[in-house]
Amino acid sequence: MKKIITLLTAAALSTATFAQTTWKVDKAHSRLQFTITHLAVSDVDGFFKDFDVTVAAKKSDFSDAKFDMVAKTASINTDNEQRDTHLKSGEFFDAANHPTLTFTSTGITSTSANHYKLVGKMTLNGVTKPVTMDLWYRGTITNPMTKAEDAGFQVTGVIKRSDFGFGSKYGAPMLSDEVTIKANGEFAKAN
Repeated sequence: MKKIITLLTAAALSTATFAQTTWKVDKAHSRLQFTITHLAVSDVDGFFKDFDVTVAAKKSDFSDAKFDMVAKTASINTDNEQRDTHLKSGEFFDAANHPTLTFTSTGITSTSANHYKLVGKMTLNGVTKPVTMDLWYRGTITNPMTKAEDAGFQVTGVIKRSDFGFGSKYGAPMLSDEVTIKANGEFAKAN
């Protein structure tokens, strides 16, 4: 009997150790933004109002985390209605034909404590390319309001719009080829 209890306890601990945990983005405390340079002298910032991100990990330090992100291209906001309408057109996001922008991570490598290289595939304007981003795991805390566990991440990186055939009519210096991405996310533990 003692042997059976020991085996059951070991099996339960083994399952708990290797169980995958899912984290859902808290949109009220998260932002998916970008910056592009206009006429080589001014930066223009924008963000997506409608997006969703899920993180799945087995390890508490998120060193095996997998990120899945989808943003609605029609939700782009640069605080200028005329520019936003232009960005939704076929010259840029082509929101009617490509309603989403997606990123799915395919690998993660530690660079230092709580800092990683996040490799994945981004689909923009109907084109899928590999991208590498910097990931900072900012920690996990018990949310005093919800009493649930929350984790924080920041993802930064640079993509080239030419890789995605994005806004090809507008060359540099009209618009920089490089687009800086910065995403800050707060995630609630889902399971």
